[in-house]
Amino acid sequence: MTRREVVAGGAAVAAVGLTGAAAAKPVADVLVQYDALGLAQLVAKRKVSPTELLEAAITKAEALNPRFNFIAQRHYDHARKAIAAGLPKGPFTGVPWLLKDLNTHIAGELSEGGSRFYKGNRATVTSELVTRIERAGFVVFGKTTTPELGLTGTTENKLTGDTRNPWNPAHIAGGSSGGAAAAVAAGVLPAAHATDGGGSIRIPASCCGLFGMKPSRGRIPMGPLRTEGWGGLSAHHAVSWSVRDNAAIMDVTHGTEPGSRYGVQAPAEGFLAQVGKHPGKLRIALMLNSPSGSPVDPECRAATLAAAKLCESLGHHVEEAQPQWDVGAVGMASFALIGASIAADIADRAKLTGITPGPDVLEPISLGFIEVGKSFSGMDFARANNTLQTLAINVAQFMHNYDVILAPTLAAPPLPLGRINLTPDCDFQQWGQRAAVFSPFTQMANMTGQPSMSVPLAQSASGLPIGVMFTGRFGDEATLYRLAGQLERAAPWWDRRPKL
Repeated sequence: MTRREVVAGGAAVAAVGLTGAAAAKPVADVLVQYDALGLAQLVAKRKVSPTELLEAAITKAEALNPRFNFIAQRHYDHARKAIAAGLPKGPFTGVPWLLKDLNTHIAGELSEGGSRFYKGNRATVTSELVTRIERAGFVVFGKTTTPELGLTGTTENKLTGDTRNPWNPAHIAGGSSGGAAAAVAAGVLPAAHATDGGGSIRIPASCCGLFGMKPSRGRIPMGPLRTEGWGGLSAHHAVSWSVRDNAAIMDVTHGTEPGSRYGVQAPAEGFLAQVGKHPGKLRIALMLNSPSGSPVDPECRAATLAAAKLCESLGHHVEEAQPQWDVGAVGMASFALIGASIAADIADRAKLTGITPGPDVLEPISLGFIEVGKSFSGMDFARANNTLQTLAINVAQFMHNYDVILAPTLAAPPLPLGRINLTPDCDFQQWGQRAAVFSPFTQMANMTGQPSMSVPLAQSASGLPIGVMFTGRFGDEATLYRLAGQLERAAPWWDRRPKL
């Protein structure tokens, strides 16, 4: 079985072996020769040890971090102690893993959220998601960078600096999971934890040429401190090279936790089993126009049209159609939920620590969110929630006629650094316009709670990745994984990597 077949899905769900010449390769090379499930098979077959994989990942991370700046926290001792204590037997035993440094905790370790306001903050609890990740056998050895409080689509902040795209360091890696995407794209590990409150898994996946899935609301745990973020807008999962890794990670992390407000039914045979299945003839709505009417870069439009033709060639029915909604109303509703949530968190930490929120510890756009968030009343928050519930109902009704919505992930290829960071060369309103114009398609799935994935099917003329987005019905990751597996087999991207 070739490496491409291993990653492509279908029969690839079978075991992987490291043979002959591959066995002679340095461990650092093995990190990019195999996906996470493949690495776990090597460990199981005693072709490589968890310690060898960990130390190779640490060495590679330290070598590449000065160029791309994706490491926020180093938990190397935590990882070594976990191996020494004996790893659980699971589908990912011995595979290195990175967490995103945003609302994801290991008790006693730093948890700073990309913000000087949280500098030195140590977690008092371990996140349920981390418990499940480690139970599956992953070895957590650090945390990746994020913009301050996860508030923008690029990973640039005043605490850890600018995260750069491995495809071109002058451009953004996306955000807010840009550190995760940069680490995976650079070949430090085959998959990493990411979160998505307005596109923050799919944006960096698109920017860095990876597969990224935002799951349905309630699919992946976020506790124990709270079980939802930003009024339900935010979700946790992963970016990865292979589709099967992404699905298998969902298999070991999904499900309710104590205090969950809601849950989502999963396929009885699991998510990994979906990757090799034929999706059937899907009805796909092609959404080419930005909801607000803002421009879409010709290369992103062309990538989406090419994806539509690929889908048609695979037997799916594609027609141009898109749901309609009041962009201003839902945008303000989302803004109210995020702004009020951020303002409350900052006020609570200020009360706890005595640190005064201000420009010496928070960036200008973050302060803008806080000030606007303070202006919303309880009734404003309730109305915002009602507005987004209405949107979810309307989109669900639209999808009675469609299985999937196909759209550009982003309206432009990865931007140069400095355009949408939280300390911009413009005021708050101008910054908001820049951010919205760059990413007008991703927020809908956060507002409705639907699953949505960015698939790395294209590149710009300048060699930068361009992702294409598929959004499914609420709770229907299974259809998306089936389609993603089919697309991966038809147009594989495993060997399309940045030249470092």
